[in-house]
Amino acid sequence: MNQQRFPRKRTYLMCSPEYFAVEYAINPWMDVTTPVDRDLAVKQWDRLRETLVGLGHEVHLLSPEQGLPDMVYAANGGFMVDGSVYGARFKHEQRAAEAAAHHAFYEAQGWRFIAPSETNEGEGDFAYVPEAHGGLILAGHGFRTEIPAHAEAQEALGRPVVSLRLIDPRFYHLDVALAAIDDTNVVYFPGAFSAASQRVLTQLFPDAVIADDEDAMAFGLNLVSDGANVVLNSEATRLAGKLKAAGYTPVPVELAELKKGGGSVKCCIAELRH
Repeated sequence: MNQQRFPRKRTYLMCSPEYFAVEYAINPWMDVTTPVDRDLAVKQWDRLRETLVGLGHEVHLLSPEQGLPDMVYAANGGFMVDGSVYGARFKHEQRAAEAAAHHAFYEAQGWRFIAPSETNEGEGDFAYVPEAHGGLILAGHGFRTEIPAHAEAQEALGRPVVSLRLIDPRFYHLDVALAAIDDTNVVYFPGAFSAASQRVLTQLFPDAVIADDEDAMAFGLNLVSDGANVVLNSEATRLAGKLKAAGYTPVPVELAELKKGGGSVKCCIAELRH
């Protein structure tokens, strides 16, 4: 029998793809020879935002800036838990200036901001599971975020951080390989992680929803869930079926243009846990 799932209202941050383009390649999905239809990207992004609002969530908007084509991936600019924000410090210089825009937004809201000394890419590599083991931060490393940032985040946010090693460059951020689907559980693709990290995940989340290669390649794990409704890439039909079987309601959205930059639903959305 399916467990009944209950949604919890969320507050999100998004940034329009007004200046989105693939002008450089800093992950295996980016191809500078593939043209981007910016109007379509904006249309698809708008539909995503409307979907979240339609589900009862609040969406704050960050103003896009010319010359920062990846700003649409708002998840990467910081990581917020209990009203405190651990700021981002991007690995690639092409994205470095995004951090200041996020910092300014968080400060304007009056939230406590902790400036990072270590390289980290916000919710790209940090996931929060608030009721798992008293409140657990899962942190990826291997391609973007550096291991010392995990310790820095733990000090900044006062929550235990579990380090997970990513080993497949296609899954260069934690959020393309794993997502929290409610306050206690996750969905993930084991093949993205080292053998030891897979054992850690099995121990922490024995009831996790397990995705396969096809789910992961369709950017299915780059999702956002409110505990009941799971907003995910429309291409990830198999994963949608697995989530439905586990009692969740899949909400598919088309994000083909934004996928060209190596991101999908979650990359576009930072959760503001205040």
